[in-house]
Amino acid sequence: MIAVTRLNGSQFYINALLIETVEQTPDTMITLTSGKKYIVMENSSDVIRSIRHYLRSIGVMAALASPPDAHSEGASS
Repeated sequence: MIAVTRLNGSQFYINALLIETVEQTPDTMITLTSGKKYIVMENSSDVIRSIRHYLRSIGVMAALASPPDAHSEGASS
């Protein structure tokens, strides 16, 4: 989950795995895979940074960034 702030100043949390798009229009609008939309005070760069931090914290970014296992590529016995 990532913390974001409504335009009225109240903070809430969004499941980062359900975010489909983040738009700067000029307010930041987050659209979830369900179609639900939220307008938040944070700029789009901050939201994306929070998403990346969350994904790293659960090991998703590390799994995507790590090179394939050299032993499984073209190795023949």
